[in-house]
Amino acid sequence: MASSTPVVYLLRAVNVGGNKVPMAELRELASDLGADAVSSYVNSGNLLCVPPGDAAAFGTELEAGIADRMGVTTDAIARTGPQLRAALDAYPYDLEVPKLRHVWFLASAPDADAVRTLEAFDFAPEQVTVDGDLLHIRYEDGVARSKVTAPRLLKLTGGIPGTGRNLRTVETLAERLQAI
Repeated sequence: MASSTPVVYLLRAVNVGGNKVPMAELRELASDLGADAVSSYVNSGNLLCVPPGDAAAFGTELEAGIADRMGVTTDAIARTGPQLRAALDAYPYDLEVPKLRHVWFLASAPDADAVRTLEAFDFAPEQVTVDGDLLHIRYEDGVARSKVTAPRLLKLTGGIPGTGRNLRTVETLAERLQAI
C-alpha cells in the first residue's frame, strides 16, 4: 500500500473494558506521525488517513504511539477502500440484518491447519466462513451471547489478531476512503 493510498486502521478492542482511546487524540497522534487527510469514524477505533510511506509500517508506529500516549495495547489492522469493497462483495450470508452481519479483519491469513480448525468449530447458531485474511460472520441474535468471541477467534486462528466490524460500518468506511 503506497503512501498516496487512503487507508483505514481498524483498532482492536478500544473504548471497551477500560481501553480508552479518545478519537481526537488518535487523530492528533496520526497527524504527528506524518499522516495526511486524517479522520475517524465512530468511537470504536476506525482511523482513516493517508499514511506516510508503507501502510503496515505506519500501523506499527500507530500501535506504539497509542501504547505510549494512551497506555493501551491494540492492533491496527490496515485496509484500503478496494479491500473493504472486496470484503463486502464476498460476504456469503443473507443481508437481512446488517448490524448482525460482520467481517472480522485478520492481521494475516491463517495457515491451513488454523483454517481447518476454524471450519470444524461448532459456532451454531452463528456461521463463520474463512476467506483469506477475513472471517465472514453471521450472528443469529447478536454478539453478546455468541460463541464467536475475540479470544476464541484468536485461539482458533493460531494467534492471529483481528477485529470485527458490521457491514454498515464497513460500507461507510469504504465510502469515506473513496472520498479522500
